[in-house]
Amino acid sequence: MAKNEKAGKGKPGKKAGEKKIDKIPSVIVPDADAKVLTTSHGSFDLEDPALPDWVEERALASGGYPYADTIKDKVYEQELVLLQIELVKLQHYVNESGARLVVVFEGRDAAGKGGCIFAMRQYMNPRTARVVALPKPTEKEVGQWYFQRYTEHLPTSGELVLFDRSWYNRAGVEKVMGFCTAAETAEFLRQAPAYEKMLIDSGIVVIKFWLDVGREMQLKRFHERRHNPLKIWKLSPIDYAALEKWPDFTKARNAMLAATHSKATPWTVVHANDKRRARLNIIRTVLDALPYPGRDDSAVGKIDPLVLGGPKLIAD
Repeated sequence: MAKNEKAGKGKPGKKAGEKKIDKIPSVIVPDADAKVLTTSHGSFDLEDPALPDWVEERALASGGYPYADTIKDKVYEQELVLLQIELVKLQHYVNESGARLVVVFEGRDAAGKGGCIFAMRQYMNPRTARVVALPKPTEKEVGQWYFQRYTEHLPTSGELVLFDRSWYNRAGVEKVMGFCTAAETAEFLRQAPAYEKMLIDSGIVVIKFWLDVGREMQLKRFHERRHNPLKIWKLSPIDYAALEKWPDFTKARNAMLAATHSKATPWTVVHANDKRRARLNIIRTVLDALPYPGRDDSAVGKIDPLVLGGPKLIAD
């Protein structure tokens, strides 16, 4: 049992009307403790229910985030509803026209990929708007062509598929955590643009998002997950091990973007320290990808170039 079985004492944030939860049930407390990180700003102990002040103070601005405040609740909620109506129109067009759409969500751990996918799909028909979040490959899949298990989940006529992580695992977590060889990563980086070009040539629309957060924001979100019984399932042993590997993931990210950002399938990079601003701009980008009828330009609005753009948007 992790040392903080008094672990229970984390106090997850709560909204008005929510019941306060003071204790994390022992059966869901991680078996092992995360290592204490030492940084130039101070130490960080994921198991300690108290978030260090330096993390809280630096979180929003970390990674070169361009805004000093998060988007206002009322503004976010109003804009999101309008965009979700547009997404319903977009799905109707996809269904009726037989279009095929793939949206790839990649990014730093705790960057908000799952929340963005939920916001996009919340009012879509799940029969033709599928989410693909594959577990680690089986023994059989390990022996296959690397792209094979992802290819099986591509959309048929009239479908949208949202990949919550994708074939880019090979350039990120697999590379950094030693789950593949350097030669396998190099081969993947050579093959990925050609693979995606084949998808485009077959008529599939492919959109690739990389959600980026600053180091302190990632630590803050990890801490929230660790001490919230409703979110602790989001932390895995891989997350614990990856805590010390921020520079390695940065290097892997930069190599991946450099090798696989192409005219046919460019990367769209998102500053995601404010999850809600990120969601709005991601949805706007998806709505811009297809010429669906009945589009309300005033509802869609404009993409914020400070939040969303190409790979050059990333500071580090």
